[in-house]
Amino acid sequence: MSTHATPFLSLEHITVRYLDKTLFTGLDWHINKGENWAITGPSGAGKSALLSTIAGKFNVINGAIRHHFSDEYRQANTITDPYFTYRDLLALVGHHHTFRNRSNTTTDFYYQQRFNSMDSSDAPTVREYLYGESGGAPEQTPILEPLKIPGLMDKELIKLSNGETRRVMIAKSLLKQPLLLMLDNPFSGLDIQTRRHFTEMVNKIIDNGTTVILVTSATEVPEHITHVMTLDEGRVTGKYTREEYLQIPQPVTAQSWQVDEEKIRAIVKNTPSPYTTIISMEHIKVQYGEHLILDDVNWLVKPNEKWALLGHNGAGKSTLLSLINGDNPQAYAQQLYLFDRKRGSGESIWDIKKKIGFVSPELHQYFQAGSNCLQVVVSGFFDIIGSTRQGTPEQQAHAAAWMDILDIGTYAGQPFKGVPESVQRLTLLARALVKEPPLLIFDEPCQGLDQQQKEHFKHVIDTLSNVMDLTMIFVTHYQEEIPSAVTKVLKLEKGRVILT
Repeated sequence: MSTHATPFLSLEHITVRYLDKTLFTGLDWHINKGENWAITGPSGAGKSALLSTIAGKFNVINGAIRHHFSDEYRQANTITDPYFTYRDLLALVGHHHTFRNRSNTTTDFYYQQRFNSMDSSDAPTVREYLYGESGGAPEQTPILEPLKIPGLMDKELIKLSNGETRRVMIAKSLLKQPLLLMLDNPFSGLDIQTRRHFTEMVNKIIDNGTTVILVTSATEVPEHITHVMTLDEGRVTGKYTREEYLQIPQPVTAQSWQVDEEKIRAIVKNTPSPYTTIISMEHIKVQYGEHLILDDVNWLVKPNEKWALLGHNGAGKSTLLSLINGDNPQAYAQQLYLFDRKRGSGESIWDIKKKIGFVSPELHQYFQAGSNCLQVVVSGFFDIIGSTRQGTPEQQAHAAAWMDILDIGTYAGQPFKGVPESVQRLTLLARALVKEPPLLIFDEPCQGLDQQQKEHFKHVIDTLSNVMDLTMIFVTHYQEEIPSAVTKVLKLEKGRVILT
């Protein structure tokens, strides 16, 4: 590094603890002015925790973090606020949103809210979220130009697509005019085109003079990132210029996972499906005001079929799933049959949910902070997202048996929100499987998993498909994530079916 480099941020042999866990020991990292860094490494390596440490969320019990950019800012500006700290000059955009309702600022959104027009109106608009309740947005905010926000201003937060949500969260951070912007997996869960747009957006943010540190996968490092650091199990395993990093061959490690088929056979009933048809949709149309979300969708799903549901962000996939899993009241006005019954012919939402196992990274937000992994699995018997009912001893034993099969039994007593994302995903899979539902829906289940974990998850699904009668819908933006068991495809584009 140049001897004339101006230091921007220094982590000097830091040891970091959170609750009763040591996250980093003796970690050393120096960032100079003009450098922009990506952090890569396997899931659970400590990448997100490192961003939170820099943001001041965890205790540094040894060593020190030097926020040189804050010292320089103080020297150049007159600070009158007695509470001003380095935190006022940085912003961290996490992977999950922290939006709140208008009516009660302490209440998070609930999962079905976006599909209920009365309740979704309780959610603030993008304009209110960015500029306060007065909504006094300036005509032009140059700092937000790369984010293409104007078209979203009057949309309720709850109705934003995955990519739109991420853009709005970054916009909120940029309005703070931070000297340091930290992004945690900004590309995860986005379609190819939106990922490309986000890469350009990160490049423009860097060009505008903001220093960026982002957590990303090894294959998605924006061009204007200058350096890459690799982490594994809380240790720095390498620091490179971007050019050096791109020359490193990515390790391809073959690993054989064993899922005990006999154990599965021992606990599943595996009775043949009593249904002729799992899903039947005829000329489905869903509209919100002027906005047509689904347009003339026809789809037939038979027992034991495995489908991939594909499409760009905003194509209508989430709305289509909401009709199936009982969350969208517009289902009643449609030619929609679920499990051989016309929707709205007397069955309750809970009758439907009883028959569906649902796995989505989004679900992790709806469980209380104190819930342990076993409680989350047991909640699958009650069809209520976030339920903390204890369950009967038999239900607890059955849940523990599924955790054992999925090789996550050792995490049973650990807080669900504190375990690695791969364990969270397998916990949600066990939650979906405990009641052996006639239909399993996987909504981007591999989000946040590294390559090894994705392969493991696919292997688990394929093994379950060999042993059990499973009807499955698998949603993803990445072709390589689709399990081998999947043999059928429904692809949406702007709310219309373009491939079956």
